[in-house]
Amino acid sequence: MSDYLLTGAVTNALNSPSVTAEEAPRLKPFIALADKLGAFAGQMVDFGIKAIDIAYEGEVARLNARPMTAAALAGVMRPMLAEINMVSAPAVAKERGITVSESRQEDSPIYESLIRITVTTEKGKRSFAGSVLAGTPRVVEVKGMDLDAPFGPTMLYVNNLDKPGFIGNLGGLLAEAGVNIATFNLGRVSAGDDAIALVGVDQEPSEALIGKIQGLPHVKEARALRF
Repeated sequence: MSDYLLTGAVTNALNSPSVTAEEAPRLKPFIALADKLGAFAGQMVDFGIKAIDIAYEGEVARLNARPMTAAALAGVMRPMLAEINMVSAPAVAKERGITVSESRQEDSPIYESLIRITVTTEKGKRSFAGSVLAGTPRVVEVKGMDLDAPFGPTMLYVNNLDKPGFIGNLGGLLAEAGVNIATFNLGRVSAGDDAIALVGVDQEPSEALIGKIQGLPHVKEARALRF
């Protein structure tokens, strides 16, 4: 217990992955990333989860993956089980028949380190990737689209067709509802094609506001996310 409190090291615990004092500071930002990325994935899934794959690319692939995988699993399942944590998550996933897999690739074409979580449900797969930039977890890929967005306590996810007027219409609805924009990040396949917006907001969006956003022209999907 003293080692954990002083250095973050976990040794010979029956219900937690072991982490050495040397590993702890290197793992800390990636455990945070895995947890938040998993929470993102978990909030985007509406059907029974069949499998979760966590891919580690670049420098992070050389680290101890067990605590990161446990954090990712906890994040994915937290929207369904509020009391879950990285200690209980692997056992809960096994009890629910969820197949968990890991992969490692020590080279990453763009980022020094990248974590990608792919969730398979009865309706198909959803994939989310993130990295740690300047010590801060960030989303860098959703639906195969590149972007660069920090995690905020409350965010909006909007999937739409990339058409003129969308950003103005979205901003107008938020202003009308008294919701202030903290961050605004966009990704798209190509001009006029599939696009996403991740918007950090200062106020909790109501269900009515989400419904209005969903009703905007060219919007495919709108969700409130909480981290």
